[in-house]
Amino acid sequence: MSDDPRTGSILVSPVLGMPEVGEGDDLAALVAEHVTDVRDGDLLVVSSKIVSKSEGRVVAGDDRFAAIRSETVRVVAERGPTQIVQTRHGFVMAAAGVDASNVEPGRLLLLPVDSDDSARRLRRGLTERLGVRIGVVITDTFGRPWRLGQTDLAIGAAGVRVVDEHRGRVDAYGNELVVTAPAHADEIAGAAELVKGKSAQVPVAVVRGLAALVTDEDGPGVRALVRSAEDDMFRLGAREARREALRLPVETGPLADVAVDADQVGRALAGLSGPAGTTSGPSQPSQPTEPGTHGRWGAVEVTEARVLKPILDALGLPSSVPVLVVVHVRADGEAGRTDALLGAGGLRERLVRSCVVEGLACQWVPAEVAADVVRQALPPDAEPVGALAIGAAQNTAQTTAQRTAQNAR
Repeated sequence: MSDDPRTGSILVSPVLGMPEVGEGDDLAALVAEHVTDVRDGDLLVVSSKIVSKSEGRVVAGDDRFAAIRSETVRVVAERGPTQIVQTRHGFVMAAAGVDASNVEPGRLLLLPVDSDDSARRLRRGLTERLGVRIGVVITDTFGRPWRLGQTDLAIGAAGVRVVDEHRGRVDAYGNELVVTAPAHADEIAGAAELVKGKSAQVPVAVVRGLAALVTDEDGPGVRALVRSAEDDMFRLGAREARREALRLPVETGPLADVAVDADQVGRALAGLSGPAGTTSGPSQPSQPTEPGTHGRWGAVEVTEARVLKPILDALGLPSSVPVLVVVHVRADGEAGRTDALLGAGGLRERLVRSCVVEGLACQWVPAEVAADVVRQALPPDAEPVGALAIGAAQNTAQTTAQRTAQNAR
């Protein structure tokens, strides 16, 4: 089989005359009755709406939000009445696919329980009736991050090469392809939408010219296109990510005596500055401008080896620690000192949370344990509160070692 699914022109044709579909209807029989020309290698593209109707996935529409909640695994983002959620299938979409269009007033359509299984059963029924080798794609409408408008994507598939892994191949200029993987099932869904439309009562289309994408076996279906939570770089909306950060622990695991990625440390240290810190204390421009300094309290990053190493040795910290953040206060009077200590505590907490986010470990050394040691890193008028050593986490180091060992086998 050719790696390139294109064999020339592609023809997309609507299947006209489909009747209203109801619960219990034999969808394969209805499609087979109305499709006028289907051949080996064709792809049948079917709207999820008629699949859901035939499977009885229709509910009363008096509480749309209850229907959405019942189909939701987690909320990704929420703005007013609009919810972007993850469904049990792993799809991230608006309103969990719950739809009030193309259904009787007062009713709601839910997505099929298992749309890949629906595609497999539909393919089997069509193959038995039509006697041809075809693939089936079930589609639904999705919005896209960063772009306006909606398009159809595949939510179920059978007998279709849903994604084509191009890693290791070379392009026309001899460059090795590293991450290219065309999502053919989604491309087919989008092409079929052009003839099905949203309100034309054309729920089925035939795509011809992509026989190389039709497989003998049903295959993994659209499940192969669902990105895992661990690999999802956009798992939460911006506001939801901030809420999630507030729930992070304010402590990390122990430090490991191994090297750590400098970029990780740099991102963690960004917690010393920025809009979140500008309200930490009264502004005093005459004060030194170390990162994280806000007049009455602040922090000094110690990274220079000749200064850092003696402090690490004196505190018994791993020599691989790349930075020590010394938190300090400057205040006259007990009231001012109390406010300064509260501000310094908030700064420390923000740094620890930054370390948790970046997968780093940190260890807090209170000033009373090592005031004389850390004082050497501060201006003369600064009183040390403590020092935060930032470095690699033991669990991360163990995982890295395990991967290295596996790769060496």
